[in-house]
Amino acid sequence: MDKYKTEARERWGNTDAYREHEQKTKNYTKEKWAEANDGLMAIFAEFAACKDSGASADSTEAQALVAKLQEHITANCYTCTNEILAGLGKMYIADERFKKNIDKYGQGTAGFASEAISVFCQEK
Repeated sequence: MDKYKTEARERWGNTDAYREHEQKTKNYTKEKWAEANDGLMAIFAEFAACKDSGASADSTEAQALVAKLQEHITANCYTCTNEILAGLGKMYIADERFKKNIDKYGQGTAGFASEAISVFCQEK
């Protein structure tokens, strides 16, 4: 975890979102971190189920999941603007660590979520 904290600080430490994250999470307990992470991963499981149902990335269901993801990130980490969300969507497929973690819910889940995020951010 420390490795990822260092990487995040190096990449985004000078941003308002990073500073907001530091402030918002400074008193998080292990339980709160687990709750936030479990909630995030539950949303990716929902993306997998949506994809498996045959829904498209621009479907009402997929777009509702993107909104839910954005709300979860904002509630637990930092204000997740559409610009930030679009960057996260790209990172979910570009960074193999993220892709592998998300795809544990089903092959192609990261790509589906990324595409849905792209549609969401383009329409707003």
